[in-house]
Amino acid sequence: MANRDAVPKTLPKVVGEGECKKKNVQADGRNRRALGDIGNLVTVPAVGAKPQTKISRPITRRFAADLIVKGQAPVEKNKKKPPVEVTKGVPATKAGVPTKAEASKKVSVKAKAEIFTVKRRDEDVKTIEEDIPLNRRKVKKSGKTLTSVLTSRSKAACGLPTKPKIQIVDIDAADVDNHLAVVEYVDDIYKFYKLTEDEGRPCDYMDLQPEINFSVRAVVVDWLIEAHKRFELSPESLYLTVNIMDRFFSKETVFRRELQLLCISSMLIACKYEEIWPPEVNDFLTITDNGYIRDQILVMEKAILEKLEWYLTVPTAYVFLVRYIKASFPSDQKEMENMTFFLAELGLMNYKTVISYCPSKLAASAVYVARATLNKSPRWTDTLKHHTGYSEDQLMECAMELVRFHSGAAENKLGAVYRKFSSPNRGAVALLPPCKRSSLEVRL
Repeated sequence: MANRDAVPKTLPKVVGEGECKKKNVQADGRNRRALGDIGNLVTVPAVGAKPQTKISRPITRRFAADLIVKGQAPVEKNKKKPPVEVTKGVPATKAGVPTKAEASKKVSVKAKAEIFTVKRRDEDVKTIEEDIPLNRRKVKKSGKTLTSVLTSRSKAACGLPTKPKIQIVDIDAADVDNHLAVVEYVDDIYKFYKLTEDEGRPCDYMDLQPEINFSVRAVVVDWLIEAHKRFELSPESLYLTVNIMDRFFSKETVFRRELQLLCISSMLIACKYEEIWPPEVNDFLTITDNGYIRDQILVMEKAILEKLEWYLTVPTAYVFLVRYIKASFPSDQKEMENMTFFLAELGLMNYKTVISYCPSKLAASAVYVARATLNKSPRWTDTLKHHTGYSEDQLMECAMELVRFHSGAAENKLGAVYRKFSSPNRGAVALLPPCKRSSLEVRL
């Protein structure tokens, strides 16, 4: 009690009022107790002292957390309290006794060392972070921000539809082991086709041909489709034949007496290019009722190749049809294929369709109308948009033309295409009701 009374009691200073009066007489500084004697410091071995006995208890998460808390408590306490002013006459600390700053530094270093040496075990239920104060815990950053969460909740509350993810199906996954499908190069091949398709297209030649009009050309193509069916040729030969004939019309004037000769010569070239066993010259003479001789066909064949500069490797609508039909699955493969080729050949007979639209757009429009006619939903998928490069709006004009051709196919006098696809071998797709144009106009 005597020591406690001997300690002078000081009052804090008030701003603007000066120093307060002291109630007791100032005592000698030697009678005051050192700050280290009142229990506000952590006991730490002095420099050169014997090391403490190591704890043999296994360090679990709980035990490690207790050690951390005990080591950090004095540091937190000292940080919160303001520094105490030491008046004159207070003796310095004894040798070997660390100051508060040194003790705090050692304790914090020790606590950090203990944190890094803790071994996490699965059997401990509580983690170290549970005993660490909230202001010292590290918050894990999540991928979503508060703004994005609030925005999505607001859209959901207002009933706004969320944007669906683009789903592109790998249509070549089933052909990975098929070396003829060239899965590694097929995308690059079709990119090249799209870049070069305009080079192999015919220009508008109707004004250059005095004896040929739209109807005459339609009759010629209708006859070619009949001859193609009679010889049982591949579809590639038909599309290449029409391409060769139209390109020759773009470069040379043809009179009506030579029109059929041009047709059979163009088909002869296409068959030599596409077929394994092409028809012979005598076979073409037979279907013309021997209206020409052999030398005339060979001379016309040579003239065509010279005008076209032997450029026969062109991307016709057929190469795009095969790819786009494959991209339109899952659906009924045979029915979808027959309906698409039916619409494409109707477009092949029309001069304006061939001249106005590139082969890839004609093929994509045929696939789009075929899906609409067969009530496939959705009419245009992300996979089709990815592989064709066209949206529904870009195909709508050509699609309307194909629907019009389908609607009038039964009454058309040139019925080679209608008869071809009315047979059971072709699924009789020509007999199906055409897609209503009003349903397409709604999407415009």
